[in-house]
Amino acid sequence: MKYTVPALILSVLIPAPALADGDPAKGKRVFNKCAICHAVGPDAKAKVGVELNGVVGRPIASVEGFDYSPALQAFGAGGKVWDEATLSAYLADPMKFIDKGKMAFVGIKKQNEIDHLIAYLKTFDLDGSLRQSGPAPQIVD
Repeated sequence: MKYTVPALILSVLIPAPALADGDPAKGKRVFNKCAICHAVGPDAKAKVGVELNGVVGRPIASVEGFDYSPALQAFGAGGKVWDEATLSAYLADPMKFIDKGKMAFVGIKKQNEIDHLIAYLKTFDLDGSLRQSGPAPQIVD
C-alpha cells in the first residue's frame, strides 16, 4: 500500500501538548460533522463508519465485525493505535492520510477543531459510558 509520506511525517511531528488543549464541549459540536456516519455513547452502533467509543488509544481497524478498507487494515497492522497525533493527522485529511481508504470526508481544516473533537472522543470509554477521568484505556491483545 502506498501512504502519503508527508501525512505520516506530520503525525510524528505534531507536538502532544498542543493536542491536549481541546475542549470536549466544543468537540461535541465539531462531532456533528462526523455524526452522519459515526456514533458514540452507550447505544452507539456502526453506521457507514465504525462507532467511535474508546477510539483514542484503540488499535486501528480493531472493532470486530466492521468492514474496514484493506488500506486501513494494512496501516493498522502491527498494533498501531489511534493516539492523539495519528488521529489529528488523519482527521485533517483522511483521504490523503490513508490512500485508498473508505472515508470520503474532506477533513477538518482547523487544528483547534481537531483538538476539541479529540478531547470529546476521549470522554467515551469502550462501552460508550462517559469516562470519569484519567487516560484513555489501552487495549492489549
